[in-house]
Amino acid sequence: MASNPQGDKQSLKEFDVGPFVLRTLFEDVPLSEDGTKDDIKINCVEYLDDHLYVGTSDSELLHFFQIPPDPGDKSSSPTFILASRLRPAFAESASTSNFTRPGVQQILLLPTVGKACILCNWTVTFYSLPELSPVFGSTQVKNCNWVGGIDLNELSVDNDGQGDPTGVTILLSLNRKIQVVSIADGARPIKKIDFAGSTISVRRDSIACVADSRSYALLEINQQLKIPLMSISSLDEAEPGNIVGQAQHISGSAGGLIRSNSSTQSRSQTLSPDPPAHKRGTSLGDFITGATRRQEPRASEDDEPISRGATPPVMEAGQKTPDESAPDGATKSQTNRPAPTGRPQPGFLKPLIVSPTPEEFLLVTGTGPLEPGIGMFVNLDGDPTRPTIEFDRYPKEIVVDGGSIDPSSSRTSLSLEDDGFVLASMGRDFPDGVHYGLEIQRWDADVAEGEVAKYWLEPPNVGLVVSSQQSIGIRSLRGTQDTSFSEIVDKLCRRRFKPFSSSGLSTSTMSLRTVDSRTASSMERLSKEKELFERDTDSSGEDFLPDSWQATRNAEEQEFARRLAGTSARLAVWSGKNIWWAIRNPLILRLDAQLEATVAASDQASSIRQNLFTILNSFRGQDATSELEFLTFSYIRQRAGILLLTSFLKSEETPFSESELRAMEEILVDSLLDPRVVLSLVPGVRNEVIETKRGIWIFGGVKSTAEEFISTRDFDKDSSTMSALSQPVLHFLRRFLTAWRRKKGFGSIPDEHEVFRTVDAALLAVLLELDKHSSPGPAKARSVRADLYELVDTGVDCFNRAETLVESYHRLYVLSRLYQSRKMVADVLATWKRIIEGERDDGGELADGEQRVREYLSKISNQALVQEYGIWLANRNPKLGVQVFAEDKGRAPKFEPSQVVQLLREKAPDAVKYYLEYLVFGKGHTVYVNELIMFYLDIVITRLRTSPEHREVVKSTYAAYRALHPPKPTYRQFLTDNAPVDDEAWHSRLRLLQLLGGSHNYDQAVIRDRIASLNSTAEDLLVPETIILDGRERNHENALRLLVHRLGDYDTAVSYCLRGGASIYTIYQAPQSQPPPSPENHKGPKRRDSMPPTQDQQARLFRALLGEFLELEDVSDRVEQTGLLLDKFGGWFDVGDVLSVIPDTWSVDLIAGFLVKALRRIVVEKNETSVARSLSSAQNLQTQQDLIVRIEEKGPSIET
Repeated sequence: MASNPQGDKQSLKEFDVGPFVLRTLFEDVPLSEDGTKDDIKINCVEYLDDHLYVGTSDSELLHFFQIPPDPGDKSSSPTFILASRLRPAFAESASTSNFTRPGVQQILLLPTVGKACILCNWTVTFYSLPELSPVFGSTQVKNCNWVGGIDLNELSVDNDGQGDPTGVTILLSLNRKIQVVSIADGARPIKKIDFAGSTISVRRDSIACVADSRSYALLEINQQLKIPLMSISSLDEAEPGNIVGQAQHISGSAGGLIRSNSSTQSRSQTLSPDPPAHKRGTSLGDFITGATRRQEPRASEDDEPISRGATPPVMEAGQKTPDESAPDGATKSQTNRPAPTGRPQPGFLKPLIVSPTPEEFLLVTGTGPLEPGIGMFVNLDGDPTRPTIEFDRYPKEIVVDGGSIDPSSSRTSLSLEDDGFVLASMGRDFPDGVHYGLEIQRWDADVAEGEVAKYWLEPPNVGLVVSSQQSIGIRSLRGTQDTSFSEIVDKLCRRRFKPFSSSGLSTSTMSLRTVDSRTASSMERLSKEKELFERDTDSSGEDFLPDSWQATRNAEEQEFARRLAGTSARLAVWSGKNIWWAIRNPLILRLDAQLEATVAASDQASSIRQNLFTILNSFRGQDATSELEFLTFSYIRQRAGILLLTSFLKSEETPFSESELRAMEEILVDSLLDPRVVLSLVPGVRNEVIETKRGIWIFGGVKSTAEEFISTRDFDKDSSTMSALSQPVLHFLRRFLTAWRRKKGFGSIPDEHEVFRTVDAALLAVLLELDKHSSPGPAKARSVRADLYELVDTGVDCFNRAETLVESYHRLYVLSRLYQSRKMVADVLATWKRIIEGERDDGGELADGEQRVREYLSKISNQALVQEYGIWLANRNPKLGVQVFAEDKGRAPKFEPSQVVQLLREKAPDAVKYYLEYLVFGKGHTVYVNELIMFYLDIVITRLRTSPEHREVVKSTYAAYRALHPPKPTYRQFLTDNAPVDDEAWHSRLRLLQLLGGSHNYDQAVIRDRIASLNSTAEDLLVPETIILDGRERNHENALRLLVHRLGDYDTAVSYCLRGGASIYTIYQAPQSQPPPSPENHKGPKRRDSMPPTQDQQARLFRALLGEFLELEDVSDRVEQTGLLLDKFGGWFDVGDVLSVIPDTWSVDLIAGFLVKALRRIVVEKNETSVARSLSSAQNLQTQQDLIVRIEEKGPSIET
């Protein structure tokens, strides 16, 4: 027969938060051979090396063999076939019947010697392993209450395969003695210990902790010592003579085992109405199929204390009674014998002993079966070792599992947990009655940490049978079973997540970068349609994926998860006809069950998220010690993060606090959940998710949670615009995506290219949406706009999508920064050009755009772009545009001036003048002076011709200047001081005067003709210009006339005379800098500089000036200027000439100063002449003297 284990996942779901879970070992055990008996119970269970042994209350021992699951079917489970049904031999008693026999009480496996000891109806028999064939002949031990006492220290060694096969020492608890027996090839008695009525024994080395019906004690087997311990019932008084904790010497005697003769054995078999004792299943027809077997009703267990009726003592081997030949006499003798003390009396509690560590025993005491029990720890000397533990009700059975040095604990294969637990079988009161289950608590917990947590675990219901209404048995088995948690595989196995598919169909994963996320409501449909027509490769440009790639990856992921889901089972729990493994509940299932319970327990969003944070904080800061634990923490964080996110998206009535938002962001980032999953849950940004053919792979449990939310009504798929998102959601996305961008470049990020393309696109969309409400202008520190700039400046992976997004928000300046991040200079300039020319730019960040363009052009090396945008700028702002071509420190190759001039003449004529100014005034290229003069002259003449107001202004300046009283500035300085700021013609005239007055060569005739053409409009409008031309043409008299009579600039007239008529203003001096090299000479030819004027030239000009002063209309000016001229420059005048031109009507006093200085000068000249004559005479005499001396030295010479 075979079992077909059914999944317990659903039925155990509400209990999976505890440290243990139950998994089916064998369902619907065939306790009755023909299926007619419903009152048969499982008394004990053992398991070793795929062999399962079940002892029943019907005195049957069932042997099952486990068939491993089909390797090809990963979901299949092992099954059991019935190998044999054995009815162990036992000694009959007249006072017992089939209804009072306990059945098979114990199964003790001794694998090191290949034997099994079976206690059935107080009789021990021996069998071989694994087939349970009888051994040792007909050897039996009768009147035995307990078989055990294996050294647990040796047991741990046996589990490592290092046990001693020469023999195993066990303890048989007889009515009046404890028999020490060595089991090997035979059963050899070693000694007897004088301890009557023992019912349980647990041994460590030579120290055994035993109990009778009333109290516990420690026995030293080798030294025959006893240390009495506490009573089982705290209401029971200690036995006389027993001093708790004080060692006492006990005596023992050698004895042998009882060997039953054939007649006794025959009689026991004859009295039994059952079938033959040992039958084996021989065909697959014996497979157990729980689905086809009728469910048998369970007999309820009462809560009375454990006891059994008295049974007659069985004679030991080798002993005879006087009435042996008379069965009746024997019966009578046995009947008259008092009841043995080894049977617990009603009202007494069952002793319970386990050994959690090699140095400790755990004993349970209480006051009654329905009252709490107390677990006490004692060491091998009987001294308490640690605080007691409390059971809510006195247990029926207890086992310990785990601990820092327990090698046989039931735990996951890769777990490093060292927690020790005690599992107690008991009943507990509930509103619907008594439930039977397991109370689980730590036995090694630190009391200082607070109250010890207790967990309640009930067996699952099977069919129509309520398992919690039947008593529970539990035992730590000799063998272990390797199994796995399918739930771990389901949760940790990575599966493909399809954010744009609510069904099982495969969807296309096209990039959405060309679609505005605010208007992308049809993108999901378009994505699905594309799959029908295209076969994509992934975005990394890898080879085309084969059709079976997804199935292959699914298999690989499942195999990886299955490797982590392995566990070892050692504890068996049974109830009714069903047996389960009690397995350590992995941390991932416990935490996941808490998440499920949290979501299902409350409809209050605030309560749910607080509980979720509590679960996450339970392992916060804890370092993972294994791969499974690392993945557990990641999985729980990811799933809890999704649950928190969905709660946040629905939290309009109960909004998240700032601390809760920050905590949620930290969880989602630290969990390393693919941000595309998070974004797929947020309408408005989910269209930015990029999914290639390789897909998005996440934990299966996280995938189901995300898909469940997407399929609910709370998820509005049609709301695909960013404007539909609330400000808290947008700010959350801003922080979350910014944190994810910091992970860029980490090698541990799967599908890094697609992930960060999605992150960049979504973050850009969020920042653009948030920045819509910012005031125009540059970014402020730590603002949304500053974050937006940082994003585009540092570069985005989704460049094409970013272009579309920024354009859709009309953020041209941001677009230019995006281009700049890729060094796309032409696009940057083109975008700025669009802004400057008036195209919509909602940000308004490009202040003084033309200046920014000019500065940017100086930083680029592409000469063609510099030329293109320099011309464009010169047409918009000629002054600024020419600076592009005049830049000396630019990175682009420099332009030749002649090339620039020609270029500007053709494409930006309004800028030619400004570029020529740069060349002439800035670089000293005088070759362009004449052309520049013509530009200035055209501006001035055009203004004078077209603007009567300007003509009046010019005339008024003459009148105003003449009205000034000396001392006054020169007329040119007067013009400069009174120049309007924005009057181009005025400033052009100033530059014109500067160039005309310089020492440059220019076409004087053309200029004079241009000036003369104004006479038809108005005469003498350009007086200073005419004066300069007259001076260059040596027409000094006319120049002085205009200076004196038209301008009234007397000081300039005097300067004119001193300079010999060279110029009326300071000669322009170009800066001392070298012009750029060129194939032609940019230095134009200068007119020949005149030699310094001679005194005769100056005197002639001064005489002409004196004549003009004497013709001044204003008498006071005439007298004043004439007097000043003669007084300061009298040396250039001849007294006679002056006196001849001075009017006779003038008083001598007006020219007295000149006359005095003239007379003095005459006297000085006379004296100087006399001195010079005298010096000449002396010099003549000295010369004659030198001649005479020379002649005398040479002497006479004779010439022939």
